[in-house]
Amino acid sequence: MAVVLFSAPHCGACRAWKRLLPDAVAGIADALFEVDVGEATGVARYFAIFHLPTVYLYRDGRFHAELQCEARPESVRQAARALLAAPPHEEPG
Repeated sequence: MAVVLFSAPHCGACRAWKRLLPDAVAGIADALFEVDVGEATGVARYFAIFHLPTVYLYRDGRFHAELQCEARPESVRQAARALLAAPPHEEPG
């Protein structure tokens, strides 16, 4: 499973998520990626990213779900596990 954080350097909430995600998804995710939407505007448009931060979960190279929860490690772990136990969502965009 991979986690993708869509963020921007000027976004305070993005910086908080960037700090907490590595520990929060340790043992759950095999990889963690960050996409700076200011640099990768085409990617942001493709995925219809309108709010930052946005966190997507991927399983076996395919979109699985958007992670939406409190920016607390235990909340992230619980939400990620619940989403991964459920069927995949339709890819945004």
